[in-house]
Amino acid sequence: MYVVFGRPGWGSALVEAQLAAYGLPFELREVDNLFTSAEARAVVLPFNPLAQVPTLLLPDGQVMTESAAITLHLADVTGSDLFVPPPGDPSRPAFLRWLVFLVANVYPTFTYADDPARFVAAEGAQAGFKAKVGVYAQRLWGVMEGQAGAPWFLGARFSALDLYVAVMTHWFLGPRVEGQRSRDWFAANCPRLHAIALAADARSELAAVLKRNFPAG
Repeated sequence: MYVVFGRPGWGSALVEAQLAAYGLPFELREVDNLFTSAEARAVVLPFNPLAQVPTLLLPDGQVMTESAAITLHLADVTGSDLFVPPPGDPSRPAFLRWLVFLVANVYPTFTYADDPARFVAAEGAQAGFKAKVGVYAQRLWGVMEGQAGAPWFLGARFSALDLYVAVMTHWFLGPRVEGQRSRDWFAANCPRLHAIALAADARSELAAVLKRNFPAG
């Protein structure tokens, strides 16, 4: 039995969706807001020194963090190529490149901007810092948009990249029109990524988990 520490709408959705799609037995242990709740951090901290989700306990008791590492591990365990192109597949180099790009470049923009006080001590500077990170995030999404294929990021082949796009396009950072939802910004500025996100939402093996994590759509 796998155990996932998570929170609806957070990065744990990436791992929850893969476990469900693979049909692996797992328990979801929901935690409160890790930015505001010391109690929630205390629950995750014994397993993850950064007290972040996703944090995954393997059936043998080992701990895994880092969504990309978990993605590659689950593909190895299941022997499935549903989310990860296997060695020798022509699309594997591009998959690995853009998976690491997402987790090393795009994902950290949320780490920095979700709670700027962790990185910028002066309260008056925090809003400007968050705005700068948001502008940079938009630039990174523009890079992804320029590389995206159709109907999936890699073209004909579905992969975990499409799951990442579906989840992370709910987390938009940066200037936008008042009342504009994250997906609205992507529809207007990154239409390829928006189309990929909508297509991933509709996949039968992902739909239930994505709907639970993002009920507003």
